[in-house]
Amino acid sequence: MARSILVLDDFIPYRLSFTSNLVSDSIARIYEVVFGLSIPEWRLIAVAAEEAGITQAAISARTRMDKVTVSRAAIALVNRGLLTRGRNAQDGRSHLLVPTRAGRDLYAQVAPKALELERRIFGRIDAAEVARFVATLRRIDALALEVAEVDAVPE
Repeated sequence: MARSILVLDDFIPYRLSFTSNLVSDSIARIYEVVFGLSIPEWRLIAVAAEEAGITQAAISARTRMDKVTVSRAAIALVNRGLLTRGRNAQDGRSHLLVPTRAGRDLYAQVAPKALELERRIFGRIDAAEVARFVATLRRIDALALEVAEVDAVPE
């Protein structure tokens, strides 16, 4: 696997990013046109819908979106009446984001569309291959986090 020359199109981190952007961009157009949501806004709605209440920091950690992106999306969703900011009893310095009734209704409309788009993209690939791919992605996630932790330790 060790190479001495970088060829961008063969560089795995680039391939992951390219493919991720390609998939996200195709889905983003539909979220924007049909639901008026950006990808960060959709991710916030989805994560908040899965939790009883979640902080922006927890959303950042879970989605790997930077804090500024999460903050802007949260502000937009609160302003649209799709999320509320509630008191965080465990940490008075932060707030919990909770979907409103309108936010839950929107999630109920968007989630099936997201699953349909996933089926349209990945439905032509054997289910066992998709399962191996997802397992490999999760393993890469863990290894990347491990490398980041090692690199963060000062020598």
